[in-house]
Amino acid sequence: MDLSLPSLLQFVGDHPFLFTALAVAVAALVANEALAQLGGEKRLPAGAAVRLINDQDAAIVDVRAPGDFKRGHIINAINIPAAKLKERIKELPKDKERPVIVYCAIGTTAPSVASELKKLGYGTAFALKGGISGWQTDGLPVTSK
Repeated sequence: MDLSLPSLLQFVGDHPFLFTALAVAVAALVANEALAQLGGEKRLPAGAAVRLINDQDAAIVDVRAPGDFKRGHIINAINIPAAKLKERIKELPKDKERPVIVYCAIGTTAPSVASELKKLGYGTAFALKGGISGWQTDGLPVTSK
């Protein structure tokens, strides 16, 4: 396999749609991370989430669609789809000082939900870095019960 610059340029010329899709995906990932950093959003790594769950009895909120939740979720998580947060807010702990960990599929939706929870008075709301995908990549358990 030739990895020289002329062969790379030939590949790009032969596959413009594929290259454009790659460029868009990379740009979206970079923009997502940059916005998170600029917005001051802290994403909680899975190991830190486990400690928060074990040490401070953090509530876990899955903001994915119910079908995704049924296929597999973090143990003891409650499913409140992101679009239904305000109408189902009463399902969250009454103690607004209790930490809340929010997760989605890959970590793109949860940060905005965590920010919304902070606006609603939950002082320690965190988005799980990488979502359920990152959780599973770290070898942590999920359940479908």
